[in-house]
Amino acid sequence: MIDGHVHSPYCPHGTSDSFDSYVEKAIEFGYDSLTFTEHAPLPSSFIDPVPLRDSGMDANALESYIRDLEKVKRSYAPDINVQIGLEVDYIRGFEKETESLLNEYGPSLDDSILSVHFLPIHNDWYCIDYSSDMYKSALAAIGDQWQLYKLYFDILLQSVLTDLGSFKPNRIGHMTLIKKFQRLYEPPQGWEQMAESLLESVRNKGMTLDYNGAGIKKEQCKEAYPPINIARKASAKGIPLIYGSDAHNSSSLKQGYSSIDTSIIR
Repeated sequence: MIDGHVHSPYCPHGTSDSFDSYVEKAIEFGYDSLTFTEHAPLPSSFIDPVPLRDSGMDANALESYIRDLEKVKRSYAPDINVQIGLEVDYIRGFEKETESLLNEYGPSLDDSILSVHFLPIHNDWYCIDYSSDMYKSALAAIGDQWQLYKLYFDILLQSVLTDLGSFKPNRIGHMTLIKKFQRLYEPPQGWEQMAESLLESVRNKGMTLDYNGAGIKKEQCKEAYPPINIARKASAKGIPLIYGSDAHNSSSLKQGYSSIDTSIIR
């Protein structure tokens, strides 16, 4: 049992649950391995579009995060494999700053995720999963669902193809996050083709996918990221899928696990 996407007390928009509480709950659930993938600090020149500007951890806390996890890793080594990681945002136009962060801290990381949360539309940025209101604003700014999905998958493709240096994360996070509010805003016809086209590039780059259970628990989504049909197509192409709870508190570990196709996860 591997969980490759777990947050921590360092998450500025999560809970203060301790590392120990996460690890002990994981052991209770029979985990063999879990990776803490806290939201990496955003580039200093990027202005976070969410109201509290709390999408990423404080850059000044990053070294402490790594030191704390090194202790946790040693402490629980007999019982579970704890890995140190980050969830790194791919933000178009800020690649150099992201690469610089990875070059500095990459040697201390075991496993990380590369995700897209932020979309540029005209002269504004939108955190596409922050709220249904922000999603609605993004949709109004770009014009229609098809254009919004196309922009999301275009930037996701750029994240796969862009060289971010030797420490670029090898796993793409929640590749269908754009569908978080699908019960309010019906996905456009043809979105599956966008997703399947992305799979080709993921396979060609030898990357893996975060098979993320958090969407199953979201009231306006109710499916994994990616959904079962896309996950199975990825598996058929030989792309490894790694389950991620995307837990932002210890009680959310293993969320969605019973609703995914566990036969195709690594």
